[in-house]
Amino acid sequence: MTRSRNAAVRSRRLATLAVAGTAALTCAGVTAPAQAGPALPPPAGTVTLRSEQPTSVDYLWAGASGFQWRAHNAASSGTWVGYPDFVPPAHAGPDDLATGTDVVSTRDGATVTQQHRSTGVAATVVIPAGQTYATATGWSVLTKDASGSLHVLRAASDGSTADLPVAGLPEGARPTRYIPGGSVRRVAVVYTLDGTTSVGLVDLQDGTFRSYVTGVTADPPVRFNDRWLVADWQYLRTDAAPGTEPTRLTRLGAELVAVVGDQLLIGNPTFVQAGTEPALTGRSLVTGETRTVLADSSGALAPTPDGGALATAGPSSLDWNVHRITPTETGGTATEKVAQIPADRIRVEGLALAGGELFLDGSQGTGHRFSGFALDTDGRPVGPQTRRSPGLADTTCLTGDAACPQMEALGDGRVAHLWTDSAGHESVIRTGLDTGSLPSVPTGAAGGRIAGGTGRYVLYNGGTPGMQKIVDFPRGATSGTVALDRSRTAAAVWGQTLWTPGSTAGSVTGLNLKTGTSASTVATGAPCTPTDIQAVNTWLYWSCGSAGPAGIYDRAAKRNIPVPADQGPARLADGFLVRENRTTHELLLTDVHTGTASTRTVAVLPATDQNTGGSNGRWAVDRFGGQIAYLTATYGQVTIVPSGVPTSPLAQMEAQVHSPSVIGKGMPWAPVWQLNKPSNWTLTLSSSFGTVIRTLTGASTGAALRPEWDGTTDSGAGARSGTYTWKLTAQPRDGQGPDLTLTGTMTLG
Repeated sequence: MTRSRNAAVRSRRLATLAVAGTAALTCAGVTAPAQAGPALPPPAGTVTLRSEQPTSVDYLWAGASGFQWRAHNAASSGTWVGYPDFVPPAHAGPDDLATGTDVVSTRDGATVTQQHRSTGVAATVVIPAGQTYATATGWSVLTKDASGSLHVLRAASDGSTADLPVAGLPEGARPTRYIPGGSVRRVAVVYTLDGTTSVGLVDLQDGTFRSYVTGVTADPPVRFNDRWLVADWQYLRTDAAPGTEPTRLTRLGAELVAVVGDQLLIGNPTFVQAGTEPALTGRSLVTGETRTVLADSSGALAPTPDGGALATAGPSSLDWNVHRITPTETGGTATEKVAQIPADRIRVEGLALAGGELFLDGSQGTGHRFSGFALDTDGRPVGPQTRRSPGLADTTCLTGDAACPQMEALGDGRVAHLWTDSAGHESVIRTGLDTGSLPSVPTGAAGGRIAGGTGRYVLYNGGTPGMQKIVDFPRGATSGTVALDRSRTAAAVWGQTLWTPGSTAGSVTGLNLKTGTSASTVATGAPCTPTDIQAVNTWLYWSCGSAGPAGIYDRAAKRNIPVPADQGPARLADGFLVRENRTTHELLLTDVHTGTASTRTVAVLPATDQNTGGSNGRWAVDRFGGQIAYLTATYGQVTIVPSGVPTSPLAQMEAQVHSPSVIGKGMPWAPVWQLNKPSNWTLTLSSSFGTVIRTLTGASTGAALRPEWDGTTDSGAGARSGTYTWKLTAQPRDGQGPDLTLTGTMTLG
């Protein structure tokens, strides 16, 4: 699949959520008291979907005591970061240029206000009539008069402005750029003379100018400190004798960042070899040796007036930091992490929840990707945002459909979603366990929906024609298959059972998808052929439509529990039902675990983005646990709330435990047990004599257990060929209900 977008038919998923403002009214009437909203349970936690692209930043100011930054092109005033180990000088002022490394300058017309950030000492420079501002660094302001001559201005002790004319600029030279750098004692000037561009330095202490490099490009890169000047990939020492020829460097497709000590820092390469990350490198201007200063570094790289530099670097957007680079006594560099930059928030375009894992879909670059957040049994986030899919091509959405792509969390660490190409051809795609594979099954239909699924099975409802398919993604498969193709009816998949309407009103029949045999028939008490069926554990939800009755049938207790049917859509979970009131935007939870229905409000959704795609556009329910997740009015944010309903005991929903013909370190026995909620597990393998030869332990992925045995014993020796008895013991991670024990045999060799 290529990354493409059909703008003509896209309503690109969920629009950015915003709280609408109201116009201010002025009136003397008495207003009615505001009515209290529904009592809501406290949230377990919130997560925010972040971009995988590191945040680009701008440095607004940098000095010896800290710096100020903001996100690139943002309208904020920025964030100040102070260096905790900085000691302010005993004296600071225009009479000591070295203390200018901590000066913040602001200009208002002809007035430049200077303040020493760490000591508070202030000064004011007034630009004389006939002069124009060029640049400022430290306590000095560089100006140009009408004749083209340069001046260094500084505040005098009596409050006046001292004017020091610059001497040494060649007659007829026309300055084109003024560049402050890694020093408050000098300013670089780019100028043209007789059609030739050159670069020199103004000594701000005595006002002298000296040319260093001639014959450069019209807009040369220039970096310098008190030791070195680098201009247009040529360099020489600032104390070199007049007439000294600069040394030429090999031009690289990269940026000259700064000169720190004796090191020229080079970053932001235009070409990065596949499989590597850009780095900030340092080249010794003394020895020519090149080394990596900061790995995984790109973006905001800049010199600082104290002879150092600032650079962004990190392994990912979620661990992206500003590093301070300072010179060492030997002319080298030292680096220190000084601030973490939060990743940009991005729009949540779909969400799903299963087995204590929250999956969020969002655009990343030219396509989109699923990201995952691990939750504890109470719904609190317990880990960072993780990548849960490869890059995915954008799907073509139905006109007006905000809940796109259609997605379903399967409870085994995987997500199924519906992808549509520009011609309207749909495929069911499964991802989630790794970021490389992407098994898919073409449906041969259009305008369809993913209506449910668990573990290996996904229920797909075709739009036209009215077909229904059960797509199977078995363990280890590189592609999926269609396990069952039938005419579309209300249906639900739980484990390896497909539930559909029976031959009589109110009856629901189960079909074993592995064997093709009837599992059981349940008389729900519904007065109709259900138009909606959902299954979770021993619970069956049925509905006669928005105008008719609805209920939840408890197969364990063999009783029907009437539930409200006047709101939609509805989503069944373990012992409760969640519905969205599209008028009040409330999420309503109906608890049925005691045998009677009790309804309460668990959340109030934003009033925007009503969608046609059921719950997976704005909210989701964990059928393999007890949490509810919903999109808030804050950009990119999802809140998780607990249901407060006890979960069912651990149970096996489906298993794939057959043995391969050969077992080894590269080809382990890799059974999968799909359970109904997360657990911690222990698997033992015993010989025919009852001796335990291997014990494996782990935690479920979602609610699925995936141990691997490479055919060795606990001591590392190879086990003998033969039949082994396995015993699996799973402990419910939420502590509710007894342990689950399963046994069986497998053959080695």
